Amino acid sequence: MAVFTLPPEILPFYKSHIQFITEEAVNPDRRRYAVEGEAERHYIDVDVYGDSAHFTLPRYWQKATEIYPEDTLKAYGIVPWHVYRMKGWLTKAFRERNLEQILKLSADLGHYIADANVPLHTTENYNGQLTGQRGIHGFWESRLPELFVTDYNFFVGKAVYLSKPQEEIWKAVVGSHEALDSVLLFEKQLTDRFKGDKKYSFEERNGITVKVYSREFAQSYHEMLYGQVERQMRKAIKMTGDFWYTAWVDAGQPDLPDFKGGELSEELLLQLQEEKVRWETGEHVIERE
Repeated sequence: MAVFTLPPEILPFYKSHIQFITEEAVNPDRRRYAVEGEAERHYIDVDVYGDSAHFTLPRYWQKATEIYPEDTLKAYGIVPWHVYRMKGWLTKAFRERNLEQILKLSADLGHYIADANVPLHTTENYNGQLTGQRGIHGFWESRLPELFVTDYNFFVGKAVYLSKPQEEIWKAVVGSHEALDSVLLFEKQLTDRFKGDKKYSFEERNGITVKVYSREFAQSYHEMLYGQVERQMRKAIKMTGDFWYTAWVDAGQPDLPDFKGGELSEELLLQLQEEKVRWETGEHVIERE
């Protein structure tokens, strides 16, 4: 949906490659299990730095490394700093009119921006494992959209230029972290109400019976959150379009029609296929466990 926030100067280019961008947006998740240094790009555990750390942490990487060891920063996640770094890479790709890099970086950037807008990507308790709520990450991030996404409105308006993109991605982190208390509290309250087998049910997927949060439990949780998942998704969509547009403007607004319908190299397609195979065959370790 972020593609449709873009202005007419670059909308045709992105629209002509929308399938590629959509399919490859999951590649960062594929790489996180196979590529060293990838995992920390998806989250930031702001709560380990103390109360109100999401307000006080340095917004720029150089300043942050003057206060904290780089290993510490990486251990607790670097998503806002990495988003800003990727914006610079995308600007460079636009300036050089590099089709493959524009598409790859656009897809990856959208993924990391989406991660920054997920409340559970801002805490050490990322899967409820510290509060007896294990599984809540997938519940919020996957199960709720799976059940209710058809009711969401993803028309978020037009992309705008960000004069301070680093401040914008940190606003996303702050907003996500401020929503975290509701994510955890409401699930805990509902668990106390839904006893026994009412919280979970079983569904068949690809010929396998799997345990899932029940529709009744999910419906109640979704209503208690009062549109939170939809709001966070809308923020991610709008911010992705804003970052793409800002990178293009900062690159001098290069013409892109020459790229429309361009073919991707066999090398890139092979690389992407290898990443997909590693993901699908389970060649990875469990995330942060």
